[in-house]
Amino acid sequence: MSSALKCDLSSILKETDASRQCMDDNNYRKDMCASYFLKYKNCRKFWHAVMIQRRRDGVKPNMPTAGERENILKSIGGTPY
Repeated sequence: MSSALKCDLSSILKETDASRQCMDDNNYRKDMCASYFLKYKNCRKFWHAVMIQRRRDGVKPNMPTAGERENILKSIGGTPY
């Protein structure tokens, strides 16, 4: 697995785990976990947009490091998703 992919996955790991846990807790009834799925989708969309903008701006790596992600979220007042 490439380091960029690992970094990408770690940015949404919390939302992925929460969605899976909800499914486990609710006997795999998707309707019970809609809010978790929406948060996961919005998280992926947000970080993908950040990655695309960094690529356009020539910033490496394309996906911010864990520390950079934390600073980005702090600068906007928390998670936008």
